[in-house]
Amino acid sequence: MLVVTKFGGSSLSSATQFAKVKNIVLSDPKRKIVVCSALGKRDKEDTKITDLLYILHAHLKYSVPYKDIWDMIYTRFLGVKEELGIDYEIKNDLDELQKELNKNIPQDYLVSRGEYLTSKLMAAYLGYSWVDAKDLLKYNYDGTLDEELTQKNVKLAVSKNNQIVVPGFYGAYPNGSVRLLSRGGSDVTGSILANCINASLYENWTDVSGILAADPRLVKEPRAIDYITYAELRELSYMGASVLHEETVFPVQQLNIPINLKNTNRPEDIGTFIQNDCPASKTIVTGIAGKKDFLSFNIQKDHMSNEVGFLRKGLSIFERYGVSIEHTPTGIDSFSVVVAASQVEKVQYELVTDLKKELGANVNVEGDLALVAVVGRGMAKRSGVCAKIFETLGKKSINVKLLAQGPSELNIIIGISSKDYEETVSSLYDSLIRNN
Repeated sequence: MLVVTKFGGSSLSSATQFAKVKNIVLSDPKRKIVVCSALGKRDKEDTKITDLLYILHAHLKYSVPYKDIWDMIYTRFLGVKEELGIDYEIKNDLDELQKELNKNIPQDYLVSRGEYLTSKLMAAYLGYSWVDAKDLLKYNYDGTLDEELTQKNVKLAVSKNNQIVVPGFYGAYPNGSVRLLSRGGSDVTGSILANCINASLYENWTDVSGILAADPRLVKEPRAIDYITYAELRELSYMGASVLHEETVFPVQQLNIPINLKNTNRPEDIGTFIQNDCPASKTIVTGIAGKKDFLSFNIQKDHMSNEVGFLRKGLSIFERYGVSIEHTPTGIDSFSVVVAASQVEKVQYELVTDLKKELGANVNVEGDLALVAVVGRGMAKRSGVCAKIFETLGKKSINVKLLAQGPSELNIIIGISSKDYEETVSSLYDSLIRNN
């Protein structure tokens, strides 16, 4: 059994954190593949190495003095090496990189050096072999992963080395140049490696003990979720819950490899397990998430339901303007189209004009709308959840402007005024999770 273990920047921010990671990795012999992000923040006032490298690139590109930025990067890496007495002459790699600094240095290459150097430090500290991600993750020029070649590379590396450390966040194009993934991409690196070796588990270590059932900025001490399905995670993530890079799930979900989100600072905590099938939930609702800044285009026309294709015509107008639609509540003689305000920022007037002209309908736009998702596999075929939602919000005099539920009964979407957003989330959490 092999476990792929990924550590985020907060887990690798200092020598103290490095020591915690070493204890975690060596405590379980199944942890044979370790993926590292770049050094993260040591405190709120600190700056991530990745951000410093982006700033450094901008300084180089526009011929702005960069010595102070470079010195910060240099000192951070050297400090970890010296404090822990790691047997790796990182100074040589840093000096080589310094020679490469010029206004034409590729951004992807420069920024990737954060993971490159951090993972080299960790490999030497653990006594593991180091394998460069650009020799494993191969991408086509259109940005898609060459799955066959990547799998071949990973299996070969694992067969040659008993234990390896791999930098996250980047791979390589066919010509060998570095391809940087989007921010949070180290999660994706770990997921791809887990898929390639059909790992028994993919561990993702960070600074929280798993996924919280609600935003801690809105809810006091929300509980951590022990088990969540991939489908539930998708719903919560889509509605704003910041959990994992969205591309992380698919490689492991294909093979039903569980993801375990763990806390480097509290390794004894169980964390959150994400998998296709989960044990019965202790609560009907797994989590609550939401987002603000939506608009509702309310379209009304008498006898609309008698016109074949009326809804299709209306939606095709939004498609024409490249607008992604969130929800379409309908009535006998009306329907609404809910969209993110950012989607129609520049075309709202044109949309209303075309809707009126082509549908012969009355159109008004209602703004300042927020959406809240109540998500839980325990809601399926369970009566009374909607009643509880209305009862809870009714007591707070919060008006529900929209209600939608998918056929899977996995989520219920509530639309409310943005001014009621915070109170809606906290009230529903208390009613549906904390008190149940």
